[in-house]
Amino acid sequence: MDKIGFIKKDIYNLECSVNGKLRNHDVELVTEYFMAEQKKNEAFYFKIEGDGHDMFSRCFWADATSRRAYGFYGDVVVFDTTFNTNRYDLTFAPMLGVNNHGQTIVLACAFLSKETTESFVWMFEEFKKAMPGGEPKTIITDQDAAMAIAISIAFPTTFHRLCIWHITSKFSVKLPRDAYNEYWREFQKAIWDTDNKDEFDAKWNIVVTKAGLTDHPWLSSMFDLRESWVPAYARQFFAAGMSSSQRAEGSHGFFKQYISRRNSLMDFIIRFERALSHQREKELVADHVDAFEVAQCLLPMPMNKQMATLYTRTMFQKFEQELIESTACFLELKTEDACKVVFNVRERKNWETRVAEVVYVKDSDHASCSCQRFEFVGIICKHILALFRRDQIEYMPEKYILKRWKKTAKCGLVSDANGKEIKDCADPGLLIKRSTMSRLVSDVVEDALMSEEGCEVLSETLKSLQVKLKLLKDGPSNNEVGGSSSQTQYMKDPKRVRCKGRSKGVTGAKEKAMKRGIRHCRECGHIGHDRRQCPALNTP
Repeated sequence: MDKIGFIKKDIYNLECSVNGKLRNHDVELVTEYFMAEQKKNEAFYFKIEGDGHDMFSRCFWADATSRRAYGFYGDVVVFDTTFNTNRYDLTFAPMLGVNNHGQTIVLACAFLSKETTESFVWMFEEFKKAMPGGEPKTIITDQDAAMAIAISIAFPTTFHRLCIWHITSKFSVKLPRDAYNEYWREFQKAIWDTDNKDEFDAKWNIVVTKAGLTDHPWLSSMFDLRESWVPAYARQFFAAGMSSSQRAEGSHGFFKQYISRRNSLMDFIIRFERALSHQREKELVADHVDAFEVAQCLLPMPMNKQMATLYTRTMFQKFEQELIESTACFLELKTEDACKVVFNVRERKNWETRVAEVVYVKDSDHASCSCQRFEFVGIICKHILALFRRDQIEYMPEKYILKRWKKTAKCGLVSDANGKEIKDCADPGLLIKRSTMSRLVSDVVEDALMSEEGCEVLSETLKSLQVKLKLLKDGPSNNEVGGSSSQTQYMKDPKRVRCKGRSKGVTGAKEKAMKRGIRHCRECGHIGHDRRQCPALNTP
């Protein structure tokens, strides 16, 4: 420690110095950074807009990796805004998805100065321009009126699902304390333990009547919105098994390890990209495991072995659990094609008997279940698996295997609206070339270090090579699109916002006196001096 030439205060002073030099150039740096990224890969998409007075108002961006990911996993989008991420108090609005490993991925990002319907519509329209494949099937958000209107305008065919966690967490606040303590468990059963709409409506009305809350305005409004959040109504729409936006909350917590309220826009984006690379590294590790390893099967059944080779490890574990639980359902099956499966569900300390209505027509290869797990999650449920076992169907029909859960989910070309292929930033061919060249350079450096002459030759050669590569990269002319910072008109930085948690500080006596205005001398009544400096008292 005694050999370190600086202390923590030196780092803080350097950071303040750098921030001072970059002040009023934040948007300029961000714009040039986005332009540089677009030059590296033309599939990088961004849009920056001002407020009409040449001041930054909002921006949207999505790189090639995110755009390609939407082509494979764009059926479900989770959208939630977060705060306290930058010094300008801009709202950070990431749009998230779920990959074939069940991991959270970033599809696009935006900064918004206002959370209005117009701002959200602008963002969603830019999202549609950037993303291949049209609108998502489902979008999950919290209860925000401006956001809901914007979704209905920009995504008219998308099912807008409200976060069930945000709604159920408000019961303790909206309901009277006594009613909540006595009837909350019954509300939970009505919400979570009903498989059809009529059953939910009946149970809800019974609980509301018993609690004497038939005229409660908030409960009435939630009942009117039941198609957007109650599982019995919303389970028919595919949502990759998600019923809340807590995945977004977890993502915010992850990214906030890298960013803070003090960050400028440029600093935020650099830190965010660093966090994003760590997140994507986990996806690459999971891809590697699935490419070279096959999950061990607990049940030695042909269908189980089949799905172990097709599904990613995470999804296979979910499927295998359904297959294991199908044994109990198999014992309850009747012989008809249309049948009811009786099964037990452990509800806290009580055992409750439930019935799943399963319809299966063998000739048409069609099966459906009242639990709607396949429609909601994309993995076949234990009740239908029990029917397959009864009819000795050893292999899963292709129609029940979603590509988005396969190991090969990311295979294939992804094209934008103009039919142009969106190529990933991390091209495997480039990675192989990089590895080969790195080994070659390492060997050359090791040989050069054996003598002083070798070091000089290598140094001169590298400098010459650097100049040639720069000319090759930039081209012979300087007529580049967009120009340099001296040629391009950039927008002004947004106004800085004082942190809400920041202390007001201590005001000194001199500062207090200045705030009170100019003081008069109490001896002579003139201004410009006080009693201690009064000429009348100091005259001999």
